Amino acid sequence: MEDAQKIADRYAAVWNEPDAARRRAQIAALWSEDGDHYVGTRGAVGYAELEERIRLSHDKNVAGAGNRFRAARDAQRLRNAVVFHWHMLPADGGTVLATGLEVLILGPDGRIRTDYQFIVP
Repeated sequence: MEDAQKIADRYAAVWNEPDAARRRAQIAALWSEDGDHYVGTRGAVGYAELEERIRLSHDKNVAGAGNRFRAARDAQRLRNAVVFHWHMLPADGGTVLATGLEVLILGPDGRIRTDYQFIVP
């Protein structure tokens, strides 16, 4: 059973990954093939949609705005659920620009089956 903080750190790393091929491999390692991700009214199901969702976020927030995502050091695991907060901040540090709460439901193989993302006001 993988440590909750390690999962959270791997999760944040995917959103920061600039190389599309490495990002695709990280997605396959983290999510099950039919895994899903939901934030607000948007959803992504399966690898192709997950890749597109993460690429769009990366293009806008990381490559475009010079920010980085970082998992907070508060990850917890209870059976097949992992929860943690993440922060988006300038790549050189500084003020946190956005915070979210991630709720991950893992499958028997330890990969993400369902990913609920909440933006914290």
